[in-house]
Order: sequence, then structure tokens, then C-alpha cells
Amino acid sequence: MAEPTPLLEVRDLNAWYGESHILHGMTFNVRKGEVVTLLGRNGVGKTTTMRSVMGIVQKRTGSVRYGGTETIALPSNQIARFGIGYCPEERGIFASLNVTENLLLPPAVKGEGLSLDEIHKLFPQLKERARSQGTKLSGGEQQMLAIARILRTGAELLLLDEPTEGLAPVIVQQIGIVIRDLKKRGLTILLVEQNLHFASTVADRHYVVEHGTVVDEIENRDLAANRQRLETYLGV
Repeated sequence: MAEPTPLLEVRDLNAWYGESHILHGMTFNVRKGEVVTLLGRNGVGKTTTMRSVMGIVQKRTGSVRYGGTETIALPSNQIARFGIGYCPEERGIFASLNVTENLLLPPAVKGEGLSLDEIHKLFPQLKERARSQGTKLSGGEQQMLAIARILRTGAELLLLDEPTEGLAPVIVQQIGIVIRDLKKRGLTILLVEQNLHFASTVADRHYVVEHGTVVDEIENRDLAANRQRLETYLGV
């Protein structure tokens, strides 16, 4: 039986910032309903890969297909309308707006997205802090808000860049619960993550990135057997 067509299919993706050639033939795929991680040391091109999928790098070549449609020549606003949501590492919270205003600001890109009630069930802290300005939120609350804002848009593929970086263990645990819940809802997630233990609790597969290209793929169920090899890649 043939495998289903991937929801996201990246082939020979190259990307540049000015004269700097960052991605060198990135090739990977993400199937509908999967959680897939990009693992690797800092500076190997993981964030640039996400930005390239969204079309927000200066130059990119190769192929990025979403739902079978080629998007490599499209601008980022059109790519988002296919149902792809990007949560950058810096989160992009509007400091002058309160939590509810931040949540309601982005337009729907596909369908209705999650309601405020559904968001509040996933992230009870956001209900408690509904009238708080973005500048008054903790790092964990800002991360929750950044993820929740994408869910309001109806995006079906979430690109999450380092969602646990710098957060307290209890918040990391909560974000893991949310990611597993979103997977149960049928959403698809591409995750950049430095925390290997966290990645192992949420992901189906892991791609290892070095020098702007994928050098290995490991199924999560095989992670323990390949841990020494993976730690060599990551320099753990």
C-alpha cells in the first residue's frame, strides 16, 4: 500500500540571506497529523528552514509543496492562507495590546479556527490574564499566547520555533500537553527544538540538520537505540 502524499513536502530547498547561503538542499516531509522535529546545533539552518517554508527569506530555490500545491514562488501572505501558521522564536506579541486583543487580531486564514472558549480550555492562564498587556506577561504566558494566536486563525500546519526555550519545567510540561492535544485534534506540527527530552515526548519523527541540509532521520520509537548517534550530532 502506497504511503499518503505528505502534507508538507520540501525538496532541494536552498535559501540565502544576502550573500550568505544558509540552506543547502534541505529535503524532508511532514505527513498530515504528525509532529516532526528539526534537531541540530545552533546555526545549522533550522529557523531558516521554517522561514523559507513561509517565504520570508530574501531568496529561496527548490520545491516546497503544501497539500500538493507548489508554493516556492508565492509571497508569504498567500502561503499563510493555505493554512500554515508560524510561531517564531521571538513570539511577536504586540506589547500595547492585551491578551484578548492579541488573540483576536490575526485574520482567519482557513475555516474558523479555535474559539476563545477553546483557547481558554487549552491555556487557562490566558483567560486569567485576558486584560493584561503583552508586556506584563511572563515568558511562558507569552509563548502560550503566541501559539494560541495561530490556533485562532484556523491554520492546520503549525511551525513552532523553539517553543520551550528559557521556560520553567512546569511550563514546558504544559506546552507538551498542548502539543499532544493539538495532534489529537488532527493538526500537523513542525517543531524546531533544542530540548531532546521534550522532543521525544511529543514527536513522531526527528530530522537531524547539519550545515543547512538533513543528514539523518530517526523515528521516535527508535530514539533510545540511536541516542548515542544523535548525541554525536547534537554535541550533547
